Amino acid sequence: MTVLTRGSGRPNQWLRNLNAKIASIPMILTAMVIFLGGTLWTVVYSFTNSKLLPRLSFVGLDQYERLWAAPRWIISIQNLAIFGFFSLVFSLVIGFVLAALMDQKIRFENTFRTIMLYPFALSFIVTGLVWQWLLNPQYGIQSIVRSLGWESFSFDPLYDADIVIYGILIAALWQGTGLVMCLMLAGLRGIDEDIWKAARVDGIPMWKTYVLIIIPMMRGVIITTLVIIASGIVKVYDLVVAQTSGGPGIASEVPAKYVYDYMFLAQNLGQGFAASTMMLLTVAIIIVPWAYLEFGGGRKRG
Repeated sequence: MTVLTRGSGRPNQWLRNLNAKIASIPMILTAMVIFLGGTLWTVVYSFTNSKLLPRLSFVGLDQYERLWAAPRWIISIQNLAIFGFFSLVFSLVIGFVLAALMDQKIRFENTFRTIMLYPFALSFIVTGLVWQWLLNPQYGIQSIVRSLGWESFSFDPLYDADIVIYGILIAALWQGTGLVMCLMLAGLRGIDEDIWKAARVDGIPMWKTYVLIIIPMMRGVIITTLVIIASGIVKVYDLVVAQTSGGPGIASEVPAKYVYDYMFLAQNLGQGFAASTMMLLTVAIIIVPWAYLEFGGGRKRG
């Protein structure tokens, strides 16, 4: 269906592909009602004193004051910051290095790529249980190394409150780095071969070619990868439950587990909604700059 604008022979931009736009109306309405409506409902009830069931008994900012006064929430935020920073850095660096190696047209590339991506196909619960066993000092890595003669070797991060979050980080990197590698590899394969040839002709070292030419050209892929990693970091829950259940004590608590425990175990919906709203704010801080860089900034440059 084509509708011409008045005074010109060009079709109206808003009426292009009208049939497709009409067909998408149910999906748009569903998204607005379920996702946007659910979000607004959560925010509104975060200002109430809801317990077992939601009720409109407003208490102002009391739930947020209790939230930020709770040591368990502060620990969960600290853990999320540590986990998030190292997960972003190591996932990007390891994933890019693996992609760069894979891009050298090595033999059995498909086999290696499948092996690298396989952990991502596993559920987080399975990954958590596997690494809980591997990091168990009685029959995991520590036990194997000691059986080889290194009796003083110690590696039990899940049982040390000071470093337990790093044990969870190991499992997360093992599972997610393969996906980052595939995204980076797709970006590298999109680089024109003439650019590589020109760099070689000019005598530019390989590492400078990557740092000064290739990586800037992969800006879109890198930003998208960062958003995918960051969104997974904010909602990390399964790995923690499978490996430590938040222990030792509350040393490995994360915001998503805090929300679940208060909403379904402590039967304090108001506190759970307040924590959920803070998580939503974190996601918005990640998504809004990405949307601006990908869409708003691109239009201005054009």
